[in-house]
Amino acid sequence: MTMTDLKPVRSTANPVPVRRAGSIRRTSSIDVTWPDGGVDLRRFEGRARDLVRRADGSDLVRAAGSMTADLDFERKIVSITADPAPAELPQLVGQKGGGHLRVFLRDLMPGLIAEAHPLYLLLDDISGTSLVSNWAWSQWGEDWLSRMQRLSGAANFSEMLAERTNVCWGFQPGFSSHDPHTRLGEDIAADGMDLRNPADPEGWHAFPESEGLSFRRARRIDVWREADAIRVEASFQDSAPRREGGRAALHEYILRVSLDPSRLVITSLEPEARVLPFRECPGAIANARKLVGTPMDGIREAVLDSLRGPAGCTHLNDALRALADVPELLAALDGQATQPA
Repeated sequence: MTMTDLKPVRSTANPVPVRRAGSIRRTSSIDVTWPDGGVDLRRFEGRARDLVRRADGSDLVRAAGSMTADLDFERKIVSITADPAPAELPQLVGQKGGGHLRVFLRDLMPGLIAEAHPLYLLLDDISGTSLVSNWAWSQWGEDWLSRMQRLSGAANFSEMLAERTNVCWGFQPGFSSHDPHTRLGEDIAADGMDLRNPADPEGWHAFPESEGLSFRRARRIDVWREADAIRVEASFQDSAPRREGGRAALHEYILRVSLDPSRLVITSLEPEARVLPFRECPGAIANARKLVGTPMDGIREAVLDSLRGPAGCTHLNDALRALADVPELLAALDGQATQPA
């Protein structure tokens, strides 16, 4: 089978599963809007929460965080506030979303990392969200790609894509991501449905209210003990509302991970692509399985070392890096899962 024989994946897994008793769930979301009605300024509203579901079915919040940031078209942070508000937060103003921002954050706020606070995930996700969120315009206007080209200053489609070539597996030369007819097609997205499960109304934190053009990046991480293993199930979705109603999803992954309980080492890792824009994108999954044997406290570095550039998928890599806080989530679960409400 050749790459041209592959079919793109277009099947959401939403809504998310009902939480298990004796588990902990981290949810995070960044909702993006364009407050001035144009594309020059984007407002990022992030919310995140860790919620323990005790054995008796009662809930306990481990931690929660929120942030609001304005970014310009070049992905530079113009303003930012957060709760809690680290003293170093103002230093993010002027920084540009991307790999540099992630490194800057890591060095600037080691305390948030050590604490495994969900606010760090929101701040870290500014980079990926700023890269993708302009896609939301495609659900509200046919000329979105040419508009992005004009604003970027690129002379043509190929020049606009030049800076993204080989940024990930799906953007290798010759792949369908470089075909303007594919990029303009409505079929690069799928029905995203609602993340929330009506059988578990507290399974997600509350999302910001928004109407019209917007974008959402949402993450979920569930952790629980099962027999002689630790189980982790994570999901990730990029989506936007459609003009005619409903939501379109551009990216969606599910990760199923098992850990050795004594060493917190990955013993199995199964990424599942549910929605991806280009037919070649799922090819990155095979390389991700090479992380089996990695200790959880080293997964951020392992992803950067092993899955950089065309060896990995940018969005799958982010989902894998987000698992670095699993040891602290597990510790919180062990301390609270059987405690009375």
